[in-house]
Amino acid sequence: MLLRTNFLWFFVAIILLRLVSMAGVPLADTSEPRYAEISRLMMETNDWVTPWFEPGVPFWGKPPLSFWAQAASFKLLGVNELAVRLPSWLATLGTIFILWKLSISLVGRRVAQDALIIYVTSALVYISSGAVLTDPFLALGTTWAMAAFYLAPMHPVWYWRYGFFIGLAIGLLAKGPLALVLCFAPLTVWCLLSAENRQNMKALPWISGLLLTLLISLPWYIIAELKTPGFINYFIVGEHFMRFIDPGWGGDLYGSAHQQAKGMIWLQWVMASFPWGLIALALLVSAWRKPAGRIQMKAALAKPLISYLLLWSLVSPVFFTPAGNILWTYLLPSLAAFSLLLALGFDSLIRAPSLGRKTLQVAPFLTPVFTLVVLIAVSINPDIMKTEQDLVAFADNQLSSQNGSDAKSEPLFYLETKLPFSARFYSKGDAKLISMTELIAYRQEGKAMHLAVPKGQFDALADALDLPLQKLFENRRYILVEIPGAAALPPPLTDIQVQQETMQKEEIPRMVPEGFIIKNRDVVHDA
Repeated sequence: MLLRTNFLWFFVAIILLRLVSMAGVPLADTSEPRYAEISRLMMETNDWVTPWFEPGVPFWGKPPLSFWAQAASFKLLGVNELAVRLPSWLATLGTIFILWKLSISLVGRRVAQDALIIYVTSALVYISSGAVLTDPFLALGTTWAMAAFYLAPMHPVWYWRYGFFIGLAIGLLAKGPLALVLCFAPLTVWCLLSAENRQNMKALPWISGLLLTLLISLPWYIIAELKTPGFINYFIVGEHFMRFIDPGWGGDLYGSAHQQAKGMIWLQWVMASFPWGLIALALLVSAWRKPAGRIQMKAALAKPLISYLLLWSLVSPVFFTPAGNILWTYLLPSLAAFSLLLALGFDSLIRAPSLGRKTLQVAPFLTPVFTLVVLIAVSINPDIMKTEQDLVAFADNQLSSQNGSDAKSEPLFYLETKLPFSARFYSKGDAKLISMTELIAYRQEGKAMHLAVPKGQFDALADALDLPLQKLFENRRYILVEIPGAAALPPPLTDIQVQQETMQKEEIPRMVPEGFIIKNRDVVHDA
């Protein structure tokens, strides 16, 4: 139904376009450069156990799988945007492959192609596939686990029989116990629906499989707690309970809570699944308005595959409905099932008058084209994004030209209460935070500095220092200035020098008689 004759060309073009675009967009605050800097520190320190938020501060907010992948990519490809985003792209490709295998095994090539088109062009999938996030790895793990559970009885090969447990381990190392909830919650409900559904459980090697899950994931949790005591309490209790039940949770050590109204996850679902979520809602409304459509929907829900996909696709938004501390990326694990479910719906509901074929032909292009437009806009005007890439690069060039090989002896300072993560990443950890008191003390030591000043504080800083500040570089948030050390300033004038300077500047009208001139401020005879 979707791009039937040009499926392969379109699919390859979409995947490659996302790969190319990853290198052309700088890391923008907050999440991307924060995770990128954690991965850079892991690579730099060669510490593969503890992710570090900054030197001396362990990052307990996420397990290390994505950081491992990104740090390894840095080692292979250098520290750059493409290297740090590539693991998410590869994880998404893995999820796409599993969705393809699931779809083609159950419903055939035609519907499988539709499912892949829907999945890769959904807004959240397309964006997260080229972003520095942990969620693509969680989606890979949960998709593998859920696909394996359904396919293991039909195809008892090792990657389905043990794939369920490998997928759980990937999820535990990517995001933590949330992976268990996202898998076991829909599976439990589905198995309770009928005795036939419970037969799938018998196809899995539960004892050896769970031992495999523990063997892969548990050692890191134990070692991490031993190395930095307090990790388990913060991660399990704080990140997996307090973050979701308390929208104003103040225990976050690494940022701030995302306070939103409860139930907002459904609006975010519309955004995450765009444009396909809106199309799915239109199909449902159109079918529900007709008696025949309601009968057809009821019959579809009685099918094991449809109920399985529906529960799988609903678990994320339902689970996060009562939570106020949410992000739209939490919905990523549900979109593979949604894509296959919608692809199945196209065959039977495509005649709905509210949805035309032209809509389905245009829909796959919306997210990629929008992303391409944003990429072009950012390349023309980088200030669209909150990133310190260009300011840090400009400051580095200034320091290099002034200090030569000793450029790093003078760091770039930010006058702020928080140091932007993009400044930390692009300066490779050299950018420093400085307060006004520290700034004055630094100057009194005779040291000059390059200082990034928040735009709203520029005039106040010039008045406080009583200095004319020259703008060297300006971006969306900051103005870069060079502040001389106290020793580089001219010595203050004495009272006598001030009086003499004032007299020299004054213009006193004088009456000069004929034959006389003014010489050295005195009237003398013109000899």
